[in-house]
Amino acid sequence: QVQLIESGGGLVQAGGSLRLSCAASVRSFRYAYMAWFRRAPGKSHNFVARITGSGATTLYADSVKGRFTISRDDAKNTVYLNASSLNLQDTGVYYCAAAPPSTVDYIYWGRGTQVTVSS
Repeated sequence: QVQLIESGGGLVQAGGSLRLSCAASVRSFRYAYMAWFRRAPGKSHNFVARITGSGATTLYADSVKGRFTISRDDAKNTVYLNASSLNLQDTGVYYCAAAPPSTVDYIYWGRGTQVTVSS
């Protein structure tokens, strides 16, 4: 059974940083595309960042480019999101998602971790 468990969210002041983690029990994790999405209050899920299998390439939403970094540790079956220079628009529930190897269909989702940025 696939499980994705996010952690690391919390309350942070604008300009601050957080490191989100996602522990995954995904078959052949090292080949799986992993991504972070977020849902701001009253809005739908928005893509934040993704990393290909073995970390070969990354992709970021324009709104976080240069401020967020996605990475993975295949030995720990964990993907990270380092978020810095946080602003109020970064507030939301952050979700980890996984696509089975050889696909880009994010069918596995965690329950999310809340990030609240205060002024």
